[in-house]
Amino acid sequence: MSSHPANITLTALPDIPLIHPGDDLVAATLAGLERADLTLQDGDVLVFVSKIVSKAEGRYVHLSDVKPTAEAEAVAASIGKNPRLVTLILQESASVLRTRPGLIVVEHRQGFISANAGIDHSNVDEDNDLVLLLPEDVDASARRLRAGLRQATGAEVAIVINDSHGRAWRRGTVGVAIGVAGLAPLTDKRGDVDLFGRKLRITMLGTADEIAAAASLLQGGTDEARPIVHMRGVPYRPVEGCLRDLLRPKERDMFR
Repeated sequence: MSSHPANITLTALPDIPLIHPGDDLVAATLAGLERADLTLQDGDVLVFVSKIVSKAEGRYVHLSDVKPTAEAEAVAASIGKNPRLVTLILQESASVLRTRPGLIVVEHRQGFISANAGIDHSNVDEDNDLVLLLPEDVDASARRLRAGLRQATGAEVAIVINDSHGRAWRRGTVGVAIGVAGLAPLTDKRGDVDLFGRKLRITMLGTADEIAAAASLLQGGTDEARPIVHMRGVPYRPVEGCLRDLLRPKERDMFR
């Protein structure tokens, strides 16, 4: 019989304030947990929207301060996008995979595929000149949050930092993990058996992405102001995983 849980509890921490550069996300999380009447326990998971991590780390850029490159000027002219913004997108990318009017799909320098390198205008500021980049090293950000919460509470928890991504062949965005700490992002089910005793040969579960997507149901993507979600009862392997564990090697990517 499977040991998979029948219940998982998700709680969006209430009244998390707007985050500014230099703010202490661990302190904001602890205050949110207290307001939610939650005490961290070993095995809990906390999911942070990437945007508040970027804000705390001061990953803002004023477009007016960006000098467009010749390459960015050429790309911007072909897709009708601000060349200063395109310059930032190219700087944050390892390669450009696809373009169409208004959109650039890239391999981010941290390895995942995203639109416009995850650079965001929404929920950033009223200043249209200001954009927000993703954290410099999302796994490192997750590790710092985990270490800070461990130091403050003694609890061994896992951290997922999520972002909204589109998907090939399907409409709509979903939350995906772009940084993890304290959990194996993949759950290897090979060798387990199904209901009829047949041994599984290829099944790998994207545990971190499942966690990220579940949390995003509460976090929303507009004015919900619920950037941190606490989860209890999540089945995962408590090891020091990383984002790269989730990424398909290029030599096995049939669609690149």
